[in-house]
Amino acid sequence: MKTDRLFFASKSLTGVSLGDAFGESFFGEESLMKSHIHQRILPGTDLDFTDDTIMTVAIFKSLEKFGEIDQDFLAEEFTRNYYLDINRGYGPSMHQYFRAVKDGDYWKDVSYAKFEGQGSMGNGGAMRASVIGAYFYDDIEQLKKNAELSCEVTHANKEAIEGTKAVALAAALAVQEKLGLRKFVQQEFIRNIQNELDDSDMKSKLNKVLYLDGNPGIEMVINTLGNGVKMTAQDTVPIVIWMLSRYRYNFEECLWNTVDALGDRDTTCAVAGGVSILCSQENTLPDWINKAENWGKSKFYEH
Repeated sequence: MKTDRLFFASKSLTGVSLGDAFGESFFGEESLMKSHIHQRILPGTDLDFTDDTIMTVAIFKSLEKFGEIDQDFLAEEFTRNYYLDINRGYGPSMHQYFRAVKDGDYWKDVSYAKFEGQGSMGNGGAMRASVIGAYFYDDIEQLKKNAELSCEVTHANKEAIEGTKAVALAAALAVQEKLGLRKFVQQEFIRNIQNELDDSDMKSKLNKVLYLDGNPGIEMVINTLGNGVKMTAQDTVPIVIWMLSRYRYNFEECLWNTVDALGDRDTTCAVAGGVSILCSQENTLPDWINKAENWGKSKFYEH
C-alpha cells in the first residue's frame, strides 16, 4: 500500500516540477508574456524548476523514508538543499530562515518568530502540499495532520496552514477521482475542500471561489481571488482551487489558464500541476515535458 501512495506522491511531485518550470518561464516583460500566453507559445528559456520543487522534494523524501512528515528531518533537508543552490528563487524571509537554522537556531523558534511572533502566512507551505494529499488520499485526518506539520516547519501562521491543507485536500480528491472512487462537479470539488478547513480567512475566501461562476474574464478572476502577487496563502491558493475546479482533467489546459493570471506564476502553476497531473488524461501532458529539469535526477533528490 505504501508503494501505491508513493506512486501518487511521486506523480504529484512531477506535476509540481513541470508546473513550476512552466510558470517560471513566463517571468518577463508583461505584454510579451501575455502575447506568448495568448498564442500558447513557451518563451525561449530553460525549463528549470525553482525552490517550489526543491522543497517539495524534501516533503517526498520524508514520506518515502518515514511514511509521514518528520519535522526535524524536513528542516534538515530544506536547509541542506538550500545550500546546494541558493539561487533558486527563495524569498527574503526564507534566506533569513536558513541562515538562522544554519547558525544553530532551532527551526521551530525561527518559524514562530517570523512577523513579530505571528509566523509567516506566505504561500510556501501550500506550494509543496500536493504530494501530501496524494499520499494520504484515503485518510483525511492524517492528511490534515501531516499538511500542518509540513507547513509549520517554515510557515507557522494559521492562514498558511489552512492554505496548505486546502492544496493537500485538492490533491486527495484528484486521486480519488482517478481511482474512480468519487467524482466531483465544480462546486462539489470546492466545497469538499472548504468543509475540511478550520475557520479562517482562507476558508472564507473559498466562498468567493464558489460563487465566481459563469465565464468571467481573467482580470475579474484576479481582482476577486488574487494571483499570488502578495505572496500570501490567501492570495495564492483560492485562484488555483478555482482553476482546478474547472480544468484539472486537462493538465496542459490547466497550466495555460493558471499562468494567464500572471502574479506568482511559478507557484500557482506548481500547485495546479501537482494536483492536475493526478487526475488528468495522459494525452493532455504537453510535448515539452521531456525538456524540463528532472527532479528525480537532480542533486536535491539524489544526495
